[in-house]
Amino acid sequence: MPPDAARRSDRSRRAILAAALELVEALGYAKLTIEAVAARAGVGKQTIYRWWPSKGPLLFDAFVELGGSGRVIRPWGELGDDLRAELRDAIDELAERRFDQVCRLLVHEARTDLVTLLLTPRRVVLEQRLAAAQRAGEIRGDVDVPAAAELLLGPVYQRWLLRTGPLTGTFSDTVVDLTLRALRG
Repeated sequence: MPPDAARRSDRSRRAILAAALELVEALGYAKLTIEAVAARAGVGKQTIYRWWPSKGPLLFDAFVELGGSGRVIRPWGELGDDLRAELRDAIDELAERRFDQVCRLLVHEARTDLVTLLLTPRRVVLEQRLAAAQRAGEIRGDVDVPAAAELLLGPVYQRWLLRTGPLTGTFSDTVVDLTLRALRG
């Protein structure tokens, strides 16, 4: 029986994605080459170029499939604690070197994909939690929940993107405290 080409192809693809993440973390984006990824993954360059036109899209796929810090779905507790945990998770994710290297580039190259695949899932979790808080009377009934979620995440992503200050748990706790005062007002 001949080897299964689909399994071999998937194995090669995953090896390429893993190699890309390892190398961008070790070398940074500027020094990363398709040749180095091919060598680390044990494939030819043509295999990589068959699936990705350049290192930007390759790294984006690698991060989305293998590199995220992982979404932690936790039971809801006190609203402020839940919001603090979600913002701290966002900061932890942004602090990963491979995320930082790849996503700063992708902000310019693939903004739509970045928002859809990486930022929207975190916003959706916050919207769900805030909607539940609204139903429970923990925040005002007239709060625009999507706007409130963006109010929470906006400062975190702005500080990461523009490097206007350090991304810390203290910063995200302050954002949550200020936002909750406005939402409960």
